[in-house]
Amino acid sequence: MLANHLRIAFRNLLKNKVFSLVNLLGLTVGLSASWMIGLYVADELRYDRYHANADRIFRVVHEASWDGGHLNLAVTSAPFAPALKQDYADVEEAVRMVPEGGGTLKAGNRELRADDIYFADANVFRVFTYPFLAGDPKTALTRPEAIVLSRTLAEKLFGSPEKALHQTVYFSNHFGNLVTGVMEDVPTHSHLNFSALRSLPAGYTNNWQSFGLYTYLLLRSGSDPTVVEKKLARFFPDHLQKEMGEVRYQLSLQPLPSIHLHSHRDYEAGANGDLRYVIVFSLIAGLIVLVAAINYMNLSTARAALRVREVGVRKAIGSGRGQLAGLFLTESVLLTVLAAVAGIFLTELLLPFFNTFSGKDLSLWRFGPVWTAGSMLLLCLLTGLLAGSYPAVFLSGLRPIPALKGQLGRQATAWRLRKVLVTGQFVVTIVMLIGSAVIFRQMQFTSRKDLGFNREQVLSFHIPGMEVRKRMPQLKEQLLRSPWVQAASAASNPIGNNNIGTKGFHFEVNGKIAESSIIAQRFEVDEDFLPTMEISLIAGRNFDKKRKTDIFESVLVNEALVRQLGWKDPVGKQVEFRTGANNEIQARSRVAGVVKDFHIYSLQHKIEPLVLQLPFDFQQDNVYVRIRPEHAEAALKDIGRIYRQFDPENAFDYQFLDENFARQYAGEIRQGNLLLAFTGLTIFIACLGLFGLVTFLAEQRTKEIGIRKVLGAGVPALVGLLSRDLLVLVGLAALLAFPISWLLMNRWLEGFAYRVGMDWWLFAGAGLTAGILALLTIGTQAYRAATANPVKSLKNE
Repeated sequence: MLANHLRIAFRNLLKNKVFSLVNLLGLTVGLSASWMIGLYVADELRYDRYHANADRIFRVVHEASWDGGHLNLAVTSAPFAPALKQDYADVEEAVRMVPEGGGTLKAGNRELRADDIYFADANVFRVFTYPFLAGDPKTALTRPEAIVLSRTLAEKLFGSPEKALHQTVYFSNHFGNLVTGVMEDVPTHSHLNFSALRSLPAGYTNNWQSFGLYTYLLLRSGSDPTVVEKKLARFFPDHLQKEMGEVRYQLSLQPLPSIHLHSHRDYEAGANGDLRYVIVFSLIAGLIVLVAAINYMNLSTARAALRVREVGVRKAIGSGRGQLAGLFLTESVLLTVLAAVAGIFLTELLLPFFNTFSGKDLSLWRFGPVWTAGSMLLLCLLTGLLAGSYPAVFLSGLRPIPALKGQLGRQATAWRLRKVLVTGQFVVTIVMLIGSAVIFRQMQFTSRKDLGFNREQVLSFHIPGMEVRKRMPQLKEQLLRSPWVQAASAASNPIGNNNIGTKGFHFEVNGKIAESSIIAQRFEVDEDFLPTMEISLIAGRNFDKKRKTDIFESVLVNEALVRQLGWKDPVGKQVEFRTGANNEIQARSRVAGVVKDFHIYSLQHKIEPLVLQLPFDFQQDNVYVRIRPEHAEAALKDIGRIYRQFDPENAFDYQFLDENFARQYAGEIRQGNLLLAFTGLTIFIACLGLFGLVTFLAEQRTKEIGIRKVLGAGVPALVGLLSRDLLVLVGLAALLAFPISWLLMNRWLEGFAYRVGMDWWLFAGAGLTAGILALLTIGTQAYRAATANPVKSLKNE
């Protein structure tokens, strides 16, 4: 029976080449797109699951809010880990990781820069699973100034992991780190990515509110994380309340595998994914397959008149409804299998481009031949059964006597279904068009918005050497002598990287210093920072290098801080810095000036309260230089030459500030590009279905068209006759798509503190675009039918 069904299915496919090709092309594109999305989604869902104890590892995060302010941090301070290990019996291990161990590395005559190096506690390998190629993970970081290299870094520095063991790696500060181990590279599907781990200095600690490191806990086997999290309610009153005062505080445990898709806190270890995108792209994959299946349903039911006598004959000689349904389902599954074979080749062809768009490194067989083949087979069967389900039910249900006469009977139900299916196709298409337009506008907005400073033609570079930092005034002086340099400044961090630190400050309120601290961003800049960045000073004065006491006695604050504290006259207000277990006063300063709000983070974050201080203890390890735009290349060469005069050992690695900010939107840009690409594919498949449908309708009405032409009907009237109903459906789809699009994209825009509006013309433009594409698709084929020779049309039977 099956062999007979297959033979007949092949004959029908070859007999109706145009419609077979339309269906085959639509299903091929749909299956290929869905496979690529499936690979993307599967990769996103497997982050951090490779650790042996992944289900017992949790990251400690916290949030607090108070009147006028809040914090929501992925980082903690150094005292958290030992306190958690001591206070809670459920904690088997607590490990800290500090992302500040990178720099320029030297080994023999080889030198390279690696900024992705972490300091870590010695027990890090008892918590995380990183296979060792050389050395002992139990003791690798127990000695001071030890380093464990990744395979790639070891090969770059020493040629092989075996040669790297027991060698010494020197950093730019001339500290030597003994290589005590070499591990496999960290998998790409990890929220923590690093090329090496260094031993955390013995006794490492800092203030409770100096949040800048990541704390991970390994809970004991059998411990219930929800119960442990409830016990953590005591942590704040036991350790933090004395410093932070009365705030609404919550300490939480994040399961390790959930961090990548569910965590979007400040100071994340890297650019995390987003579960919303995983859901959206999963839906898109399903919708693309559905749109391709709808094409098959539409064309199969529309062409039912050509097979009605076949059904009648088969029923007359004894075929049951189940056998007929099986025949039509065999045809759809066969076509889907052929499309799947073509889809494999198309996927292999397109995956390199898809990887470029998505930032992934995917391959068709990445998850193994069994999983991949099984998934493909299941998708083929589901798609084939979905595509053939309604045609099978519709055609097998025809009554034998009317069918033998070539009568379909009442076709209103089939035509209504085709209307619904075509409308559904274009609802999906228009929603995706609007989504792509909104994402594009938001990315344009982020690249052009005034950030409160002039980011154009400003570069920054890191100063790793302590001796060079001590000579910062001389370095700046030499830079300013260059004819291509307009201004130069020094600061503690490059802005735009989303990694400026925070600290608890005690501010003057109602004439006295408040006992409760307020968390604010802390940024150390010199007196030339404001003019170099072209940041406005709206009250008071700037730092003055002639006033030696400014380093301890003066700070600058931003407008956001003034608003939060309700200061009417902020200049002269007192600010205290406290530290230590006893909350001792470290320094007391006064507000010398107020700067206009400016962004130091990307536009996903709103501008937070900020305190600017002069650098001390040679913390000005980043230089900002504004260059003349017409001589950028010459300026870079000159700056590099000057820098090498001060530091011949380290490379001149610079970054432009506009590129810093742009990198923070890389994830959104990638998602937007993917959405745009899949929107194009969906439009292509939908228009392909329209093309096939209008072609068939024109064939059905060939004689009618000929008669109308003989009676004087013009080409426009005939094109309208064939196009009108389908274009009305596209218009209806637009009306349905508009509210859906508004809800979805408004939710997406909520991820940005500063965002564009959704103007009416975006929706109108998307609807008009879909209408024009549909009109071109339908009109082209309708025009061919309308301009055909009426004599040939009238001869048609």
